[in-house]
Amino acid sequence: MALFGVVEVISSVGRIPGRASRKSRITWRSLLPTRAEWRDSVMPMLRGSLVGLAIGVLPGTGGGSMSSFMAYAVEKRVSSKPETFGQGNIAGISAPEAANNAAAQSAFIPTLTLGIPGDAIMALMLGALLIHGIAPGPRVVTENPELFWGLVMSFVLGNFLLLILNVPLIQVWVRILEIPYRILFPSIILLICTGVYSLNRSTVDVILVAGLSVTGFLLIRLGFEAAPLLLGFILGPMLEENLRRSLMLSRGSFMIFLERPVSAIFLGLSALLLIWVIWGMVKPRPNTTQIE
Repeated sequence: MALFGVVEVISSVGRIPGRASRKSRITWRSLLPTRAEWRDSVMPMLRGSLVGLAIGVLPGTGGGSMSSFMAYAVEKRVSSKPETFGQGNIAGISAPEAANNAAAQSAFIPTLTLGIPGDAIMALMLGALLIHGIAPGPRVVTENPELFWGLVMSFVLGNFLLLILNVPLIQVWVRILEIPYRILFPSIILLICTGVYSLNRSTVDVILVAGLSVTGFLLIRLGFEAAPLLLGFILGPMLEENLRRSLMLSRGSFMIFLERPVSAIFLGLSALLLIWVIWGMVKPRPNTTQIE
């Protein structure tokens, strides 16, 4: 709430004039991507789908917002023009959306085969299956083929329904942008404070949001990204819990992560990714200044 809500409002107040957006008429034809946008979106959508698939199949991770932020970070890393992200670059839109859709569907894999839901929605669906006597497990596809193929068809129909619903509703979202900022921004802050207070009914949480908002605003001004902090916030407790569990099984020996082929491969890939990121930061950039 602090980093992606209050900080965005504070940043917008400084760069957006305090008046309503100019009214514009949007038709369904204007919503269709151009040929250039289609061409620039193909590879980001493929990479985003792979990121969402990888996050969604991980047991207990959910994947919705996390996969979107990871896909955005990947696209910004591989893009030749990272400075255009946040200013309308089509790759920064298509990749996170593709990752979100892929993660939402691949999250059914650990839920059905292992019985491990990734988020509250998957937990509700798992409870509904148990109520109807369908036990998740590796043989759920062969024992309940009608359930599996019904889910597959629901994915296909769901995408068409989203398209049918979202295109007419674009006028509603545009009308929200026409609300004067002097009304919109205080309303956002009020909703954030109300939502935070309603969790534990504690004013300390509201004060904590205010403090984190100031900290987040300063970090963004210094050039830091907020997405990695969110990923660390989500993955940190999972990493700590599973690390302690593995060390308990190995009686405190860290060699368990190198002796097992799966963990050794993932550690190697993580090391290569870290080296790649560091190399991208320290390597000299080509001089693009043209002498006239």
